[in-house]
Amino acid sequence: METVRKSETNKLKRAHLYYKYTGFYSFVGQSLKKSIVPIVLIIVALIVLDLYVVDFSNLFTYITETYAPINILLVFLASESLLGLVPPEIFIAWSDKMPEPILYLTLLATLSYVGGIISYFIGKWIFTIPRVYAYMEGKMKKHLKQIRKWGGFLIVVGALLPIPFSMTSMAAGMIHYKFSNYLLFGLLRFVRFYLYAIAIFSLL
Repeated sequence: METVRKSETNKLKRAHLYYKYTGFYSFVGQSLKKSIVPIVLIIVALIVLDLYVVDFSNLFTYITETYAPINILLVFLASESLLGLVPPEIFIAWSDKMPEPILYLTLLATLSYVGGIISYFIGKWIFTIPRVYAYMEGKMKKHLKQIRKWGGFLIVVGALLPIPFSMTSMAAGMIHYKFSNYLLFGLLRFVRFYLYAIAIFSLL
């Protein structure tokens, strides 16, 4: 038992040294610092818009009464599958106006997760196109090297931080990152949605 513990401790130490010397900790630290500003700006923008421009309560009530939930959910799935064109926060705020907010929030998180999976396979397909392959291995070689080096941790960053999750997922597909590991790390997408909902639900 003691031998097993020492072996696990040594593995953790080696992993720590690896990420330290490859610059991963620095990368994550910078990403976290950069993410704070967008998060604060989004929250402030929502508050200002709600107070002075548009009453979100009335807006989302109108949307829920005019459009079928399935249509809104399909639009969200399309967005999450194609580079995250619409900020998820808008849909999170919409879910708060539904009869069962937690249910719809969970549906949104699930669709975001599924959208990421679709993006993963789009990435795998794109990389089979000769011209794209040549471009990525040429112009984006350094960036791809970082993705291959840090793998799952970049998926964690993409799942939690306010950057398009589909882009991270597409990159994972392009480097043929192990799909089972991608599915595991991608589950953190649910954590992000619930954390954002705590803030947004209390504000709107």
